[in-house]
Amino acid sequence: MVAEPHKELRFTRSGQAAGFCVAGAVMIGIGVTLLATGYYRAINPSIPHSVWAIPFLATATGLFILARHLTRHAYLILTPLGLEVFPFFRPSKGMQMVFWQEINAAEVVGMWLTLHFNSERTAGMHLSLRPVGKKSRSMLAKAVLGRVNR
Repeated sequence: MVAEPHKELRFTRSGQAAGFCVAGAVMIGIGVTLLATGYYRAINPSIPHSVWAIPFLATATGLFILARHLTRHAYLILTPLGLEVFPFFRPSKGMQMVFWQEINAAEVVGMWLTLHFNSERTAGMHLSLRPVGKKSRSMLAKAVLGRVNR
């Protein structure tokens, strides 16, 4: 953690969060439909009971909580010391720090940011850019390539 947070660039998993929001909206739609069809159950007993809406609404709640978590917590943090990479599961335990001195070269190919640790390009790290929002991808690539190529 840097003592001066104004010198950091944080990139969250907002690109992934959008998919979970859409899935949550679909689950809410299914749950509300099942709640609404409960009124017609007396007329047609083959219609599912309104209680079946509970699992869908609970799933929607979980998906929205996950989307909020992905939007608020970092995926990559660029600091004056290096690049902090946070995994999807257990980010506090699995965080990996890559110092700028370790990176020999960097390149962006498609949706991947590749960090090379040696000149032969046999050691390194591949980072997906898909979790980052579409608008932030170019800024992330420009910041990393600008810092490494200095």
